[in-house]
Amino acid sequence: MKPLFGKILIANRGEIALRVQRACRELGIPTVAVHSTADADAMHVRLSDESVCIGPPAARDSYLNMASILSAAHVTGADAIHPGYGFLSENANFAEMVEAHGLTFIGPSPDHIRMMGDKITAKTAIAGLGVPLVPGSDGALPDLETAREVAGRIGYPVLIKAAAGGGGRGMKVALDEGEIEEAWRVARAEARAAFGNDEVYLEKYLDRPRHIELQVLADNHGAVIHLGERDCSLQRRHQKVLEEAGSPALAAAQRDAIGETVTAALKKLGYRNAGTLEFLYQDGQFSFIEMNTRLQVEHPVTEMVTGIDLVREQIRIAAGEPLGYAQKDIKFYGHAIECRVNAEDPETFMPTPGRVQAFHAPGGLGVRVDSALYAGYVVPPFYDSMVAKLIVHAPTRPEAIARLRRALDEFAVLGIKTTLPLHQRIVDDPQFQAGDYTIHWLEKFVAEPHE
Repeated sequence: MKPLFGKILIANRGEIALRVQRACRELGIPTVAVHSTADADAMHVRLSDESVCIGPPAARDSYLNMASILSAAHVTGADAIHPGYGFLSENANFAEMVEAHGLTFIGPSPDHIRMMGDKITAKTAIAGLGVPLVPGSDGALPDLETAREVAGRIGYPVLIKAAAGGGGRGMKVALDEGEIEEAWRVARAEARAAFGNDEVYLEKYLDRPRHIELQVLADNHGAVIHLGERDCSLQRRHQKVLEEAGSPALAAAQRDAIGETVTAALKKLGYRNAGTLEFLYQDGQFSFIEMNTRLQVEHPVTEMVTGIDLVREQIRIAAGEPLGYAQKDIKFYGHAIECRVNAEDPETFMPTPGRVQAFHAPGGLGVRVDSALYAGYVVPPFYDSMVAKLIVHAPTRPEAIARLRRALDEFAVLGIKTTLPLHQRIVDDPQFQAGDYTIHWLEKFVAEPHE
């Protein structure tokens, strides 16, 4: 059978570049790795069919350098580009440039990337399609007085958020009227510094929500399905640390109901490829917060409970193939948990780049490790600190936790500090074992004294 593409360039690095390479190899598609000078010895470069150096270590000069990436695609004869996650994966201008150069962008349309990249635009579009929202302002706040008026109408506490935000930047809580001016001022300043856009909006601050997201796939022929939910509530400084599929807080009926709402909305929107809608969930109510128009870091837990290769499906959809199944064909098996392993001190969370002296990944039934580490590799200081993902799958959540504990005990990374000890602490905590946590739980947990 003829491959879906002649050659795919992977515009990313590390474990996600390896993940895409593996899917391509199983589909019989050659790959091109791009890399900075700091990543010349990286595993994604070593295992690719071809590689091209695209610039110096700084991301802005390499992995964010659109001209260099497109030049690499033309030089190697690639006919499609997979952006992975992070870097240029949600850059609508890059997607447009890829298509303008006669290449296929393996992801959504530039219009949908742009629509969902601005949180105000995204909320407006989604609200018009019947998806529930957090109470808040109808759009950007033009001035402080409007912020005061909206906050007074919906009630304190409130959250002021950057329209172009992400990762917790440009996000401030006002507990009462006395704090609204400071929250407004700081959020706008942070948004301007981080995103070059000081537009902010306001939402009701929920005090004990869970962070639930729904994975969707949509083809170019009008078919849209969901692959269930992931619970991403264990976060530190708005950065996800551990994810589960499914959520300990949801029953199948609740999943089916929000899934039906979301797939109907995206069908009306004409969305294509993979996407994730993120919600806050409290008191039985879902409230949409944003949509990610790309593959998620935590996609493996969905793969484990559904048996569906999400990267393979992204490539098939981008090649014009129809989805090979309907919603009724999607079955959920067991429970999966993912731990993000960062090159950070597990107590101070300061980055710990350096040479890996030894690396041993756990194995056995139901254990998966996505990582680009190897003994002798030097973790560079220029990029995100995540160096591995440990994913486990088992018939039930208690069995998955037991398997995760065993796998964590086997996992060895010597030479640099990692957050493996933090995950060992989390797994042993009774509240985590009971599934009794919210998005605020981990911040309190890491602040507690321990041996």
